[in-house]
Amino acid sequence: MQEIEFITTVHKSTQRDYIGRVNEADKAACAEIAIKWGKDYWDGDRKHGYGGYRYDGRWRVVAEAMARHYGLKDDARILDVGCGKRFLLYEFSQILPNCEVVGVDISEYAIENAKDEVRPNLQVAPAQSLPFEDDSFDLVYSITTLHNLFLPDLISAFNEMMRVGRQHRYVTVEAYRNEREKMNLLYWQLTCRAFHTPDEWLWLFENAKYDGDYGFIYFE
Repeated sequence: MQEIEFITTVHKSTQRDYIGRVNEADKAACAEIAIKWGKDYWDGDRKHGYGGYRYDGRWRVVAEAMARHYGLKDDARILDVGCGKRFLLYEFSQILPNCEVVGVDISEYAIENAKDEVRPNLQVAPAQSLPFEDDSFDLVYSITTLHNLFLPDLISAFNEMMRVGRQHRYVTVEAYRNEREKMNLLYWQLTCRAFHTPDEWLWLFENAKYDGDYGFIYFE
């Protein structure tokens, strides 16, 4: 179990106006729309979520780094928990042509609008109840998803990742290290339910018996 930063570069590539985000609209009303995980969240106005989440190739370097770090074989089975339109799964399918990529998400809209190449391997399912047999995947990962769960479901999601993974596991969640980062996270987020420092996340990992790798993103 170790901290590994695979997506910091992708995270920092987005410019964020934290004060503008919280002042430009009724933040609570925007959050109510965002947590429906529909078109407004993915491809609607920026105040409701991504403001248009389209493939641009930025996840290729992440897939390459993860495949290299975990020594994934060409025929690896890979599961993305909270896959969204999951461009990262597509990149895995390109760099490991014989791998099997599988994704789950609670957003029907995201699954329906994922890249054509990986859409057949995606399904609607919650992170806390994965529809797979024990020890099914060589790599199970969840990136910027699990902090959207309340604590009981969050613990269950970690348990499920442990159950279906037979080798490597990795999660990235939002966190804060100081009051500025906490305020920026509160200003920016729309769907987060778990607001924790790195030490608190480590405590959660231990209590959920999650022993995979992890990474944090911060809103600096």
